[in-house]
Amino acid sequence: MKKMLSLAAMFAVLSYASPASAELKISGDAATRVRGQFNNSDIGGVKTTNSDDIKYQYRVRLKTAADLGDGYFFKALIANEETTNGGTPGWSTVGATNTEKFQLEVSNFYFGRTLEKCHYQIGRLPLNSFNNPIFDLTLYPVPTAFNNTTGVYAVDVPVFQWNFDRVYGMNYGTKVGNGELNGTLVILDNNSATENTVATGDGLFNDGYLLHLSYKTTIGDVTVEPQALITLTDAQGATYQKISPNTFGANATIPAGKSKIGLSGFYTVCKDSKGFTPPTVTSVTTADPVTHVVSTATTTILNPASVDYSGYLLRAKAESGPVMGWIDYNRTVDKSPANHLTYNNIFVWAQYKVNVHESALGSVSLTPTVRYRASGKDTEGISGTERNNQLRTELWASVTF
Repeated sequence: MKKMLSLAAMFAVLSYASPASAELKISGDAATRVRGQFNNSDIGGVKTTNSDDIKYQYRVRLKTAADLGDGYFFKALIANEETTNGGTPGWSTVGATNTEKFQLEVSNFYFGRTLEKCHYQIGRLPLNSFNNPIFDLTLYPVPTAFNNTTGVYAVDVPVFQWNFDRVYGMNYGTKVGNGELNGTLVILDNNSATENTVATGDGLFNDGYLLHLSYKTTIGDVTVEPQALITLTDAQGATYQKISPNTFGANATIPAGKSKIGLSGFYTVCKDSKGFTPPTVTSVTTADPVTHVVSTATTTILNPASVDYSGYLLRAKAESGPVMGWIDYNRTVDKSPANHLTYNNIFVWAQYKVNVHESALGSVSLTPTVRYRASGKDTEGISGTERNNQLRTELWASVTF
């Protein structure tokens, strides 16, 4: 709480700086929600209902923006990025006797310049991944875990939640024809800390670099945005390391009176004969029989793997007034293990937003929300589908300011 108050005081001082200084505008939002979470699985013929729970959660986000003149700008988002408290990224869950902590951190920041026909910016850039699943499919084509409730899947907007909807990179956009062409160089990781070793990569520039290309234009009343996400060097994935996946597809938005329909389709593919699964780390603790000094020796064993997977994600979305919902279908075939695995995910997000108060100064709203994921895993040569499903019912109370 002291940290939050210190940040607020700092922003207040900056926002009333001298006329010679840039004006810092502060906005943000705060929300509480009550979540009912219900999980069930069927693994190896054993059906389990587990982790049925109700959670009370909250979050606060502060947004800052500064106009530096002549098109130059600075923007930042101050938010919570913890994942340990209640297992919900960015949200704090009420703990025992209210002893939980909610800390604010710099989530994203970027600065650059906007001109009449182009712009450029650098920093921790926001992705808008809540409405654009290309990074979801690229980073989570294979679930990080399947038979427990902590797994992260390509659906349920994982990049928005688990990666906090930002990447570090450099972006340039310019008008081309009737649309805008954008290119972003993304630095995904700093894996190559030492040159020419098996553990960290080969070469000075073997950190994880991605290139995100998009072109947004209109055809009649329809807005289309074809995209490509190309891995330039080996990157560290959530399930596999030292891999170079590539993803292609497009988003489309179709107006329908006062409503709109969104369609998305993306395909990803990765074939790397020199990839790795996560390393096996073992620790052995021993005590010297004479001095009784305790020491721990850690051994890291690399697990080479020939990585071969492909998958796609399809989304149909509808928005009409206070109602918004979409359905995702993701299918990924992973030929990397000895027994090939096929993952199928169906996901539904539906919400209804009730505006309690709305003015130029801010808003207050209530939003009942339902999120449902049905996941299946098929193993080559083994009959029967393993299943892992999750239902979340939520009631959000939010303010913007």
